[in-house]
Amino acid sequence: MGSKGGVGGSSAQKYIWEGAIPLQIHLHESEVTTLPPPAPALILAPRIGYLPLLAPKIKPFFSSSLPPGVDTIWFEYNGLPLKWYIPTGVLFDLLCAEPERPWNLTVHFRGYPGNILTPCESEDSVKWSFINSFKEAAYIINGNCKNVMNMSQSDQLELWRSIMDGNLDTYLRISSKLKLVIVVDDFSIQLNISSPKSPESTQNADGTTPAKTGRIPVRLYVRAINEDFDELEAAPVVESWDNISYINRPVEIHGDGKCFTLYDAVVKLLPELFGEKLPPKDDVSKEEVEVGQKLSPEETIKSSTERSGEMLNEHIVSCCVSDGAEIKLLRIQGIEPKMEIPFAWVISKITANFIIF
Repeated sequence: MGSKGGVGGSSAQKYIWEGAIPLQIHLHESEVTTLPPPAPALILAPRIGYLPLLAPKIKPFFSSSLPPGVDTIWFEYNGLPLKWYIPTGVLFDLLCAEPERPWNLTVHFRGYPGNILTPCESEDSVKWSFINSFKEAAYIINGNCKNVMNMSQSDQLELWRSIMDGNLDTYLRISSKLKLVIVVDDFSIQLNISSPKSPESTQNADGTTPAKTGRIPVRLYVRAINEDFDELEAAPVVESWDNISYINRPVEIHGDGKCFTLYDAVVKLLPELFGEKLPPKDDVSKEEVEVGQKLSPEETIKSSTERSGEMLNEHIVSCCVSDGAEIKLLRIQGIEPKMEIPFAWVISKITANFIIF
């Protein structure tokens, strides 16, 4: 998650929030009961949104062709069931090495693959997944998640609606109440001080200068490819989620007067790639347990499921990063940034979901 920008958000934030992916959605042939079969649905899906939230638009399009039964929507791409709690833009960047436009997905309303995907009962499942991510980020930044836990129901609903509607101004207004102050390095602080457009980024609400050491929550998706390729279109299709690792590992910044770059962040996130040892186990696992103890029943179900397979932070890296591995591609919100850009800019302007091949 990114930090609060200026009034109305920065232009970079607006571009991210307005980003969308054209989808061409086909109803799976096993669920077609009419002749001729229905044409594919064409939808512009927000990058920051989630696929199940498209159900109100998709279901009416295919309803006349569906067989009898209870609807449970899920999507697949090239035979791979798509995890509903990963934002649409992240799924696209992760699974399409060479961007595919429109992105051809298959939708199902029957036969939910419960052995692969965690249950998604309704919009509430997606909402609680999002709120839980907020709690985890707050714990990493502030050492607790009290501000998120104590949000009013109206603020919580408004925050969620801002994601559904792509309303950046509302998101900034509500999220600012949580006081999730993301720390930057001395170099970036000096850059901000010299910029008249970003006074809010150099001081806290009480007028004090931000601390010079802090932890930044980052989600890292690492796609392991065991064969070499020169062109992106030659990258193999992802056939199993076993080829993708999901890592929540904080990046710690110290105020040493130097610019902390995206490259520096990647070294800290994946030290194995740079001949470094893994950092000693910190409080991340403990944090997740403490946050988990405060979750709602819906979140507890999801959280326990993820911890059994996806949030094994330190262990999950070792099973996908081997000696001699190299980074072929790094994407953030569809962008392939230069590694020397200041990391503080990345996390203040762009949601920090990293995609690495």
